[in-house]
Amino acid sequence: MTLDTEKVDRAVLALLYLGLHDGIRAWKGFDWESMNRLHEKGFISNPRGKTKSVVFTDDGLLEARRLLEELFSSSR
Repeated sequence: MTLDTEKVDRAVLALLYLGLHDGIRAWKGFDWESMNRLHEKGFISNPRGKTKSVVFTDDGLLEARRLLEELFSSSR
């Protein structure tokens, strides 16, 4: 099966928002390739390293919230 990585990245970014803590951090429990792509797109800090969370950029935080509502809101 071939996956649409753009759709995967959108879902991962939205789901990262569910783990939001300290206002800007999220636990990094998702596929490394997707996390690296989100970093390259400027939405999160570099996921490499020993820390167990990433920091959302300002744009990443806004986009994550928007995607969470778009993809998972029950008010459609």
